[in-house]
Amino acid sequence: MIQEVVPYLYLIALIFSIVGVGLLDWTHKLALFVDARATVISVAISVGVFLTWDVIGIINGIFFRGDAPHLSGILLAPELPLEELFFLVLLSYNTLIAYRWAAK
Repeated sequence: MIQEVVPYLYLIALIFSIVGVGLLDWTHKLALFVDARATVISVAISVGVFLTWDVIGIINGIFFRGDAPHLSGILLAPELPLEELFFLVLLSYNTLIAYRWAAK
């Protein structure tokens, strides 16, 4: 049973963290629960910029997936694991929440 979950541990941790940031947002009404459209656009633009950065790095041989047992093995593109998308969403959303919280 545990052996089947190990490849998804990082993805599970990322989703858990995104939900946690979302709960902070909901509790303090910082971004998504104040202006959902602006929040989604902001996070999407940030993720787009970072994905572009990743793709350029992959094309130039700078970034590579490597062999990690905690990754699901699902790839969005060669050398671009699914977990990277969730990490970038977490990074962007967390940064927005931290900024909004500090500005309050």
